[in-house]
Amino acid sequence: MATTYRSATEHDIEWMVELRAEVLRDDLERLGRYDPHRVRQRMRDGYLPASTRVVLEDDVEVGCVAVRIEDDARWLEHFYLAPDVQGRGIGGRVLRTVLAEEDPRPFRLNVLQGSPARRLYERHGFTVDSQDDVDVFMTRADRPSGR
Repeated sequence: MATTYRSATEHDIEWMVELRAEVLRDDLERLGRYDPHRVRQRMRDGYLPASTRVVLEDDVEVGCVAVRIEDDARWLEHFYLAPDVQGRGIGGRVLRTVLAEEDPRPFRLNVLQGSPARRLYERHGFTVDSQDDVDVFMTRADRPSGR
């Protein structure tokens, strides 16, 4: 299998919104926070095509990932893979590609409490900064070797 990327466009937003709703539903329901409108609207409100890539596996769209640049950090956002391709190593490949990009700023992200994605982030050097009942905020300040 070959993981490749293409730049996102304004036309990608609707399938990405549906992917986000599908991927986050179980965790948000477990946390008592699932709202079908809000889960979609939050991505629409923060969607920046110029910062977003579509993840392709053998030329089929299977997900998305965004990196929002701030003065002091790069925020990893909207990283969703279709449930039928999860667990195949694609997430690790995507994360390695994004993390390898040259930039001295640390990466930051937030992940839902109890989400299995947290283990992926920890394997790639992210550590917990803070957390609340819903979110875990993580940072990766250095480039761990061997990842």
